[in-house]
Amino acid sequence: MATDLIRYDVLTRDALRGVLRQVLTDAAAHGLPGEHHFYITFLSTADGVKISPRLLSQYPKEMTIILQHQFWDLVVAEDHFEVGLSFSGIPERLVVPFNAITRFFDPSVQFGLQFETSDGAASELATTSEVAAASPDVPPAATDTQDGPDEPPHSGGGAEVVRLDRFRKK
Repeated sequence: MATDLIRYDVLTRDALRGVLRQVLTDAAAHGLPGEHHFYITFLSTADGVKISPRLLSQYPKEMTIILQHQFWDLVVAEDHFEVGLSFSGIPERLVVPFNAITRFFDPSVQFGLQFETSDGAASELATTSEVAAASPDVPPAATDTQDGPDEPPHSGGGAEVVRLDRFRKK
């Protein structure tokens, strides 16, 4: 087999991360259109990731956030994004480099991307992946409030850990 000196794998990965960057840039500028919302999974200890020690102790390897109703101050840069979320009623600011992201999924249109980590190790999608939900659009047992997209961090809404299986069609 010939050696890929062009590195199509790297070019493709970077192009797909560009799709993700553009989607988040549009969401930051105009909000989420229609029923769109995003599940973003990232390596919690990757270079450049900034999360609180409390969250890091809960999600020492990987964390999935949902951007839907309860997020604020989404800022997108060339190599990372920043967002405010509430976890169990406690506001947090997360900084996530694009190269730390392993999965992106928009369940409203069944669109998803899966990335290899920077070190080349493939990230597998487990059927019981835990989600750090920053969204009220989860089953009633998971959260108890339904705040709008512009609610401040002290709105009383909180994040709960839920299983992705609850969102899968059976």
